[in-house]
Amino acid sequence: MDLKTNETIPAWLPEPMQDYLAHTVDGRSIRALARERRVHPSTILRQVRSCEARREDPLIDAALKSLSEAEAGGDCAESRPARPSVADATDLDTQTENVLRRLCEPGAVMAVARAMDSAVVVREDASGETVRTAVVDGKVAQVLALRNWIHCPEPATRIARYFITPGGRTEMRRLMARSENRAQGFSDRQGGWTTRDEADALRAASRVIAVETPLMSLARRRDKTGKPFLGREHVRAGERLREDFVLADPGPQVAEDWRAALAVDEGTQPPAVLAARARVIAAMKDLGPGLEDAVLRCCCLLEGLEVTEAAMGWSARSGKVVLGIALERLRRHYAGQAQPAMIG
Repeated sequence: MDLKTNETIPAWLPEPMQDYLAHTVDGRSIRALARERRVHPSTILRQVRSCEARREDPLIDAALKSLSEAEAGGDCAESRPARPSVADATDLDTQTENVLRRLCEPGAVMAVARAMDSAVVVREDASGETVRTAVVDGKVAQVLALRNWIHCPEPATRIARYFITPGGRTEMRRLMARSENRAQGFSDRQGGWTTRDEADALRAASRVIAVETPLMSLARRRDKTGKPFLGREHVRAGERLREDFVLADPGPQVAEDWRAALAVDEGTQPPAVLAARARVIAAMKDLGPGLEDAVLRCCCLLEGLEVTEAAMGWSARSGKVVLGIALERLRRHYAGQAQPAMIG
């Protein structure tokens, strides 16, 4: 049996995990797997032992348990439980990019409580208080763990803490480069980035994740009395809009016309994208002209205040005042609204 073509095994599962399931669930011998992979049996044996050791990680253990049950269920669809995947590959990439982007922020960590269906990404703000930046579906978190994009150094604790790995940062750069490539009008290609423009997009993505967002920088600034320029609730409102904006997957002309970029296409877009677009449109309409430009550029497009002032033709240092007013309006817009169960 070829695990790569088995419906119960997702295509993204690393080969060592596939071999582990083939050996532990299907009962295939180490030597048979080695002949199929054209490697020495000791290589397969080390991979199987390594996968078994990784089951101390709660996310990996839950994912492998689900996959094992699905594999044991065979071709009977009724007995096959849900596996750790999402609706489609495009949706998975979008959610993965959102989560990895959050984990790339300074001090970010993903917390997973046992027996919970979701995880949260948190980080400390300028005042040392913990701020939640994302809610992650448990199945998406399992994918990240299985693919070695996140790592838990102490898996035995009641609340497991996960950090992004070098491999996760590399994947983050690849996904951001692809998004940048799409925004420039290039189509996706198999086999990596092959043009000069694609290489430039990859380098640009590497720079983006290495710096703070404008809101994170402004949150540390204080006035003459020592009061923070942005309150915690203002930062949370801006981050919430950004979360919806990324999930909404806007078109490349969003800076020129956000309404056209977020035009609803119910025939091709997943429900989660449509819901996020509706929330962004509602927030922007509530802000109105001028204020919507400030939050779009600073919170969503991650432009600095100086860049925003130049693009909008505002006088120097006026952008900070406009952004402050916009974030207060945005805070009022979200007041009383329940935080949606967003993914990433």
